[in-house]
Amino acid sequence: MRRIIQRLIAAIVLSIGIVAAAVGTSYGQDKVVRIGYQKYGKLVLLKSKGTLEPKLAADGYKVVWTEFPSGPPLLEALNVGAIDFGNTGEAPPIFAQAAGAPIQYVAYEPPAPKGEAILVPKDSPLKTVADLKGKKIALNKGSNVHYLLVKALEKAGVKYSEIEPVFLAPADARAAFERGAVDAWVIWDPFQAAAEAATGARTLTDGTNIVANYQFYFSSKKFLDANPKIVDAVLAELSAVDDWAKGDIHAVAEQLAPAIGLSVPVVEVALKRQSYGIKPITDAVVADQQQVADAFLALNLIPKAIKISDVARRPGS
Repeated sequence: MRRIIQRLIAAIVLSIGIVAAAVGTSYGQDKVVRIGYQKYGKLVLLKSKGTLEPKLAADGYKVVWTEFPSGPPLLEALNVGAIDFGNTGEAPPIFAQAAGAPIQYVAYEPPAPKGEAILVPKDSPLKTVADLKGKKIALNKGSNVHYLLVKALEKAGVKYSEIEPVFLAPADARAAFERGAVDAWVIWDPFQAAAEAATGARTLTDGTNIVANYQFYFSSKKFLDANPKIVDAVLAELSAVDDWAKGDIHAVAEQLAPAIGLSVPVVEVALKRQSYGIKPITDAVVADQQQVADAFLALNLIPKAIKISDVARRPGS
């Protein structure tokens, strides 16, 4: 029996080696840009439009798409070299840079403060952010809403240490929210719009006058250094999709809804709270992002101080 098990293990190891070698060979033969995207946003539209593939094929590149549930795992994939390009909100890159990930900010979308919010059940007795003191609050750790929670509490005079964060991915957070296992949920669109429509969830506050809620686009440093023109080509196609999207939000909602499993009206609400315009990184945006990093450091949410300017690509570079 021992020999049979040893042979079985050897066969499995050999199979894994063959698959790995095949994958390595295919990647060695083809130039590939691997793009990480989330369930919602401009990259989903670009993928569904199919305009990037022929553009990059002219330069000998193939496009491989990988979906992620949120920003933190997307940037972890970039960190380990599994993807070359992707986008997240403002908080995930802070944690990624503090952990040593080789990220490079390459573009951003203007603020969309209404695209994230602190929600409570429709019949909740909680009326203000100050009422969250001592309460359980669900959120995706390290996501853009993490910063919204920090700043909203600060504005309301509640210490971060005075609430009980419950770190859950969006699907698990919604389940906890609906069964009353948490008192509030900090979430972004389209999950935000879907919860409002399905459960009647109330907004204690969104990001208005609290946080910017930027969306950022990233490349790995290795890929950007080797392929700056390909990164520019991806950004150019994103800008083209962005121009189309802001001109016909209903058409975009109709296209996105089946892909993300939500109704057209829900997606349309989320799209109207989104911002439009893919822009190069500026000093002002770097300064805003540095404030996020400094706030997380002050709360010991990241282990060391970081400089956003160290990983920001400026126009023309």
